[in-house]
Amino acid sequence: MENILADRTKLIDASGIRKVFALAAKLKDPVNFSIGQPDFDVPEKIKDSAVEAIRGGFNAYSQTAGDQQLLDKIRAKSIADYGFQEPSALVTNGVSGALLLLFMSIINKGDEVIIADPYFVIYKHVINMLGGKCVFVDSYPDFKLPAEGIEAAISQRTKLIILNSPANPTGAVYSEQQVKDIAEIARKKDILIMSDEIYDTFCYEDSCPSAANYYDNTMILKGFSKAYAMTGWRLGYVTGSKRIRHIVEQMTKIQQYTFVCAPAPLQKAAITAMDVDMSEYVAAYRKKRDMIYDGLSTKFQITRPGGAFYTFVKAPDWAKSATEFVQKAIANNVLIIPGNVFSEKDTHFRISYATTNAKIAEGIEILCKIAEG
Repeated sequence: MENILADRTKLIDASGIRKVFALAAKLKDPVNFSIGQPDFDVPEKIKDSAVEAIRGGFNAYSQTAGDQQLLDKIRAKSIADYGFQEPSALVTNGVSGALLLLFMSIINKGDEVIIADPYFVIYKHVINMLGGKCVFVDSYPDFKLPAEGIEAAISQRTKLIILNSPANPTGAVYSEQQVKDIAEIARKKDILIMSDEIYDTFCYEDSCPSAANYYDNTMILKGFSKAYAMTGWRLGYVTGSKRIRHIVEQMTKIQQYTFVCAPAPLQKAAITAMDVDMSEYVAAYRKKRDMIYDGLSTKFQITRPGGAFYTFVKAPDWAKSATEFVQKAIANNVLIIPGNVFSEKDTHFRISYATTNAKIAEGIEILCKIAEG
């Protein structure tokens, strides 16, 4: 039965993040900088809304595209944020579900997708599994959006440009000018932009510009997992101008035969979530960002993250690779992720500072001691 597996399974490996996450269960009270999951719980108002929906009988399938009231709310937000007329919308099983539906809808064998390196791990593996080709554009050392490199990477096979801001794993927030530049580059060739904005609530300085504000051939992916700590609820959505409606229709069709719909009672809770003020939580995470940056910058080469809850740190020069440094950190009870999970390089490691301030302080002390060699 060894030959029963499809060839595509050989194109992906088990997530390096999940491997470290599983390791955490075996260690005694580790400093867990590995998993991108908020350390606060879902706000009570949102929990109450979910319970009310369950008790109120909203437990059957929703429409494939999503609960109509939630779709209306998403469309209204799209009109307000981007000025779209007749915006498209689809509720998905997390942003990860949206990624799969989009890639399945547009990528043929040999199609090229341009991605800034470092990148969110799912992009590469799902694109490869579908027969597409990832074209990586180096954004080291400061992780700014490499507009010139992206323009140079465009070919006749380019199907999509991916933007992720605030970014996982770097915490980078692209500037308005950088986003405008990419929008103009895409407009010249009429290339679709996918703007992954799952972390847009966690923007610590100014606003987080979106390509959708400058280019109507942009598909926006957002979700509830990170902003509201609803990671296990699996709720995301896609939206965009009416120009991308034909893509959303195909994504909806594929959803019929895969996910069927997002969890119905939790969609009711998502309606409530969209009106919950999360500024208090964002302020707390801004302080965590400052703690991790100030604490590590004396011993490491580190770029100040502008959003999300990650930082991508260069391993010390004495380490042959970031993986070697990560192994030493884990041996000292600190769980971090080697950069080659998110990059074609192995020079950096990712920290998720979505943990308590006490654990952040403990982790900083341990990592700085290791950095001294």
